[in-house]
Amino acid sequence: IFFIKWGTIRLFEKYPQRGESMAKKVLRGTRLAIFCCFLLLLTVAAAFALRFYYRHAYPMTYREIITREAEENGLPVSLVPAFCRTESSFRPRAKSSVGARGVMQLTEETFDWIKLKIAPSEDLTFDDLYDPETNIRFGTYFVSYCLLRYHDDLATAAAAYHSGWGTVDNLLAQAEYSSDGETLDHYPYPQMRLYVRKITNSYQRYQDIY
Repeated sequence: IFFIKWGTIRLFEKYPQRGESMAKKVLRGTRLAIFCCFLLLLTVAAAFALRFYYRHAYPMTYREIITREAEENGLPVSLVPAFCRTESSFRPRAKSSVGARGVMQLTEETFDWIKLKIAPSEDLTFDDLYDPETNIRFGTYFVSYCLLRYHDDLATAAAAYHSGWGTVDNLLAQAEYSSDGETLDHYPYPQMRLYVRKITNSYQRYQDIY
C-alpha cells in the first residue's frame, strides 16, 4: 500500500493533468486491496476458530491408550474416541442407570464376557473398569467384535454396542428393519436411532479433525 501511494504521488508530479484521475483510480484499487486482505484475514481467523472449537468439542483424551488399542484391534484410531465421547464424554468415573461403568460404559456382564476372551488369567474385577486404560482396552475389543459380527457395518455394530446383540439380531430377523438380514436399515427405538447417529457423526468429525 505504501508503494502504491508513493507511485501515485510520483505520477501526479510527472503528469499533473492526469494525476487527479490516476489518483482516484489508485485510491479505489487500494481500498479494494485492503478489503480483500481483510476478507482473507477474516477467513483464516474463522477457520482457526472453527478448528479450535471442534478440537475442544471432539477431544482426543487418552490419545496414547486409544491409539494403541485401536491398532491392536485393527480399528481406525478416530473410531474409538467416537464411542468414548458418546458414552461418557471421556469421564473415567461415569456410571449409567443400568450400572455400566467408565469411559466406554461397559456392564458387568459384558466385562465378564470380554475378560474370558482377552484376559482370562489377569486379576481384574468389575471395579477396574474405572481405570481408563482397562476400560478402553475392553471397550475397544468389544467395538471390534461388534463390527466383526455385523460385517463391518458401523451403524449396526453401534446399535449392538448400545442395545446388545439379542436386540439387534431380533431386529435383523424382521424385514421391516433389515432388507438383507445382516445390517439394519431402520431403528424402531428413538434412543437407539439417536445413539447410532451420534456415533456415526462423531466418527466423521474425528476423521476430519485428526
